[in-house]
Amino acid sequence: MQLFYNPEITIETKQFTFDKTESRHIVKVLRKNEGDTIFITNGFGDLFTSKIIAANDKKCLVEITAIETKQKPWNYYLHIAIAPTKLNDRFEWFLEKATEIGIDEITPIICDHSERKVLKTDRMEKIIQSAAKQSLKFHYPKLNEPITFNDFIKLNFEGQLFIAHCEETEKKLLKTELKPQLPTTILIGPEGDFSPKEIKQSLGRSFIPVSLGESRLRTETAGIVAVHSVAFINE
Repeated sequence: MQLFYNPEITIETKQFTFDKTESRHIVKVLRKNEGDTIFITNGFGDLFTSKIIAANDKKCLVEITAIETKQKPWNYYLHIAIAPTKLNDRFEWFLEKATEIGIDEITPIICDHSERKVLKTDRMEKIIQSAAKQSLKFHYPKLNEPITFNDFIKLNFEGQLFIAHCEETEKKLLKTELKPQLPTTILIGPEGDFSPKEIKQSLGRSFIPVSLGESRLRTETAGIVAVHSVAFINE
C-alpha cells in the first residue's frame, strides 16, 4: 500500500487536492492516472480510499470513495520527553524508530546540560511522517514544541511517571516497574545526564527514578529502549 498523509482531511471531506510536491510524486513518479486509487491518512486513525479525478502534476485532485477508522495497534499511551542530541541525525533516528515501534507523544526538553537548544520542528515532523507512512501507521505521534525542563516538570501528568538517569542513587529497572495499559511518561536526559537539581525536581513531582539496564546508553538509544520496554510489557 502506498500511503499518503494530510492532517486536514476529515470524514466530511468529499474531494481533496494534493499540493504541488505530492501531486508531482503521484503523477510523475508513481505514474498514476485518472481512475487510479490513492490511500490517504490524516494521522488520527482514519484511512481514506480515494480515486484520482484529475491527474495534474501541480494539482492532483481525488474523490474520497471510502473511509475506514483504524484501531490503534497498541493499547497504551506513551509520552517520551527527551533532550535533543548534539547531532541532529541521532535525534532524527530516535524519532524514526520510536514512530515505527509505536508512540503517542514526544516532547523535546531543554535541560541544564543540553548541548543543543534549538531544533527545526518542521524537519522533525517530516521525519515522523515519513516513518509513519513507511510503517503504515494511521495514528501519528504528537510532536510538541521544545520546552525547558523547568517548564515541563510543572505540567499536569497522569498515569505512571519515570525518569531515567545515570546518577549513582537507588533506582529500579524500568521493565520491572512498568504496568500495562496505563498512560506512561518517561524522561530521557541529554548526553551529560540530568542535573541533580532536575532529578530532585522530578522526584518532587512523583517521577520514579529508573535504570534502563547495565550499560550507559546514548540519549537516542535510551529513548528507544524506553519505547520498546513499554511496547513489550503491553504485548
